[in-house]
Amino acid sequence: MLKFNIRGENIEVTDSIRDYVVKRINKLQKFFEDNVEATAHVNLKVYPNRTYKVEVTIPLPYLTLRAEETSNDMYGSVDLVTDKLERQIRKYKTKVNRKSREKGFKNLEFVPTDDDTESQEDLKIVRTKQISLKPMDPEEAVLQMDMLGHDFFVFQDAETDGTSIVYRRKDGRYGLIEAE
Repeated sequence: MLKFNIRGENIEVTDSIRDYVVKRINKLQKFFEDNVEATAHVNLKVYPNRTYKVEVTIPLPYLTLRAEETSNDMYGSVDLVTDKLERQIRKYKTKVNRKSREKGFKNLEFVPTDDDTESQEDLKIVRTKQISLKPMDPEEAVLQMDMLGHDFFVFQDAETDGTSIVYRRKDGRYGLIEAE
């Protein structure tokens, strides 16, 4: 069951906007298992040039979905971000199903959930994330990194049980760092 945390920056989140966001994002629930409890974090922004940006993050136990879209219409941005999230879910399910058939896994869960905490002290560290590492192979880690829009991703290598990092190189290809 999805819960919603909808915030607005430079915009008041009216009941009609809230209802539309809930209606559109709830359509994604057909892809989730029935017992999944998650909170959809939705951030709506309005810029001075009257463009609207919608950011949605849905941390799940096995996957963190994140998408953002900007357009000249708030409702259009919500539609675009929902479509983007649906494509991510389909891509993830296809990839996981293929991997699990190849490797004989029954239930493959591989994405850490993020607990974002803002630092209250006046330090140079401005954000802290705590992750639980799930076993996966480097290709799955690259897929997760791309879906999150990050430049690197830390994971537990399913074959070696060691901690590894995949990262995007400046030439657009990927690198792998294996800890000893």
